[in-house]
Amino acid sequence: MNKVPAEERRPIMENETHKTPSLQKAMSAQDLALWGIQDIAFVKRVVINDEVCWAIHGADGANIGMAPDRDVAFAAVRQHDLEPVSVH
Repeated sequence: MNKVPAEERRPIMENETHKTPSLQKAMSAQDLALWGIQDIAFVKRVVINDEVCWAIHGADGANIGMAPDRDVAFAAVRQHDLEPVSVH
């Protein structure tokens, strides 16, 4: 198992019943790419200037675009050979 540098460790609760703390490495863009996450785009409902829009973000959090409704956002993501995933 790889050792995680101290600056990349953060406590999390693995088991809510036993509240057992453990250490988890923050995932880098390279780590996400290794898991195939580069093929995913996240779609999230947002309100801008009192209007509902749908923000589209890459797996690394980069803003890819906006759409006027969810169906258009999903279609745009699929047009770019990505798999849309809803974020709540």
